[in-house]
Amino acid sequence: MKLMDIMLERRSTRKFNDEPVTKDELDSILHAALLAPTSMNRKPCNFMVVERKETLVELANSKDHGAALIEGADKAIVVVADALVADTWIEDSSIALTYMHLMATELGLGSCWVQIHLRFKDGRDSEELVRDILKIDDHYRIVGIMALGHSDDIPPAHDLADIDKTKIHFLV
Repeated sequence: MKLMDIMLERRSTRKFNDEPVTKDELDSILHAALLAPTSMNRKPCNFMVVERKETLVELANSKDHGAALIEGADKAIVVVADALVADTWIEDSSIALTYMHLMATELGLGSCWVQIHLRFKDGRDSEELVRDILKIDDHYRIVGIMALGHSDDIPPAHDLADIDKTKIHFLV
């Protein structure tokens, strides 16, 4: 597949089947994450792979809305960035999450980005909750979690004819 085809195919998947993600598939996604560019090549991101169902359930309850799908995923990859290493942790984490999603799409897997930064659960900061679940220090920041698994419910691909070209502005 060409990159444009992968970008058109990439869709958020919120329902997963019981087929496990293989070690080779997971390795490819993690390699893509490690290849993601970061500001000044500081590489502040770490990738915590969650497979335990109990932990997936805890993560699924880490924010008020939009995280429940993690419970049905085979795995979740929590992107944690060391804010002591780079002040660009939001950007660096976002690029890594994007690279992982594109690789998951190339492999035919379903994935969904679950936003954690600036989200809450019953008034408590979701980042704080996830740090507590994973037992990590406060200087690690969490932009999001990628829910991952095989799916029979991947939405149809986008089409280039459907993109909104009015969002492009040429300054001359």
